[in-house]
Amino acid sequence: MNLKDKIQIVEDCLKDKKVAIGFSGGADSTLITYISSKVAKDTLAITIDNHLMPTGFVEHTQKICRLFNITHEIVDIDFYDDEEFLKNNPQRCYNCRQMMYSQIIEKSKENGFEYICDGNNISDLISDRPGILITYAKKFNTPLIEARLTSKEIHEYLEENNIPYSKSTTCLATRIPTNTPTTKEKIEKISKCEDYISANTNCRIVKVRDFGRTSICEVDDIDEILCENKYNQINDALKSFGYEKVALNLSPIDDNEFISIDYKNGNFSHQLPFTLNLENTKEIIKNAETINECEIQIGSITISKNGLIKGTGFKDYENALDNFMEILPKLRRNI
Repeated sequence: MNLKDKIQIVEDCLKDKKVAIGFSGGADSTLITYISSKVAKDTLAITIDNHLMPTGFVEHTQKICRLFNITHEIVDIDFYDDEEFLKNNPQRCYNCRQMMYSQIIEKSKENGFEYICDGNNISDLISDRPGILITYAKKFNTPLIEARLTSKEIHEYLEENNIPYSKSTTCLATRIPTNTPTTKEKIEKISKCEDYISANTNCRIVKVRDFGRTSICEVDDIDEILCENKYNQINDALKSFGYEKVALNLSPIDDNEFISIDYKNGNFSHQLPFTLNLENTKEIIKNAETINECEIQIGSITISKNGLIKGTGFKDYENALDNFMEILPKLRRNI
């Protein structure tokens, strides 16, 4: 299925409906909002301001909604008031989405919008993002997953059609290792560091990971840091903000995620980066057969508790990949 066909599926999902969208201004939610503004009966974009987002986050969402000429609601939730969230346990992203999606549902229904969706795409299902369980539990619609759109394809469409979007929409709390408390001081320091690097380079994606006295910088263009002695300036600036050591991750950030599988002689395999809850998965896949306590099977595909997905007897790579993507939304992971 080509990109044009996939976009058509999204259009069909939204056409003539009153569509409410959890809107961050990132690529995924921007694509849904743009398409909805063209084909839906009415569109409501809902942005959650949790006081933990990159500089200019809210202003950017307002600008895009004005451009698309749609209604925009901003819901203020100060996560600094939530002691459980500040503990920063491994469930932080799950808990965060629980709070945000509850508010999105409430605001949608207040305004008479019944078709509520988010920007999850098919690539998200092979990444370690436990918040997807809230998408399922809250019964959000996922048109990008239905269309099997990958991050790479979404970026391609937005850029080909000159549709503006932000590449900096991830919560700053994710820069702090789990089981390390989140504090306002840490978030403010991270924000200053990321703002400095963004202002003094042409990097579009900047993340500064906080490891106490050490920071690790991640960017999408390493050369922007290394050229013209900029790394010395960045080193000095981040130390002035409170870090004793400043490190650079030499692996550039690549948000053009796509899906690939290991394929040979009609068989495929893919190892997911998380374990699976087989009982919950069987509730979704009604005709799944139990092989043993660690595996279930649906047709020619075997799903293992450890996250390994295997399939046999496919005519070619595309056929195998298509079947793998069909099974992905039906899997239920552990947190």
